[in-house]
Amino acid sequence: MPKGNIQGHTPRHVAIIMDGNGRWAKQRGQLRAIGHRAGLKAVRNAVKFASQKQITALTLYAFSSENWNRPEKEVDALMSLFIYALNHEVKKLHKNNIQLRIVGDISRFSAQLQNMIESAQKLTASNTGLKLNIAANYGGRWDIVNAAKCLIEDVQGQKLSADQVDENSFKQYLCLNNLPEVDLVIRTGGEYRVSNFLLWQIAYAEMYFTEVLWPDFDEMVFQSAINEFMERERRFGEVNTDNDS
Repeated sequence: MPKGNIQGHTPRHVAIIMDGNGRWAKQRGQLRAIGHRAGLKAVRNAVKFASQKQITALTLYAFSSENWNRPEKEVDALMSLFIYALNHEVKKLHKNNIQLRIVGDISRFSAQLQNMIESAQKLTASNTGLKLNIAANYGGRWDIVNAAKCLIEDVQGQKLSADQVDENSFKQYLCLNNLPEVDLVIRTGGEYRVSNFLLWQIAYAEMYFTEVLWPDFDEMVFQSAINEFMERERRFGEVNTDNDS
């Protein structure tokens, strides 16, 4: 875990809960699927901005494990949009030295989508720029439970002992274990909750909530979130000896 006051530093790892596509579409008298398509442009802008700002990692919450409970037509539209994005965006990401990774339980996706995910990750695996993570069929509780199952298997297989299990060893079984912990969580759409997103990884993250609906999220909103982050004092449980607060 990071130590001490790093006020004034830009975040290394930003995670965004992209909320408000449906409401954006409703305000315009359009189908929710139109809002999701509009949200793809905001994704492009966010990725470009993060890359330009030399942020190490950007993790976007695209589809939660609870989203399967949405109407079938909306889920189908989201899956089609996912396929469209993989078809049209991956080569651009690769050209810009961005590494793409899909985190979550992809086993529920169609064989076509799973193959496309595998190909996209393989193509960009050696890229050294922004680490772009798309959380799809992801849930923070699933992540922790899945990690616990894998750890138990290794203990039973005597790859490590129970005495070796601590926070550092456990987190090696979680998604995004090879990246810095999340510094900043941004949620659009005016809601104030984390919605089962990266529950372990955001333990010490700063939170930034905005009323802006995701399709309207742009460089100015992103920069405002970073500016506020940089003004905050992050103590990680320590005491600021300057004011003894």
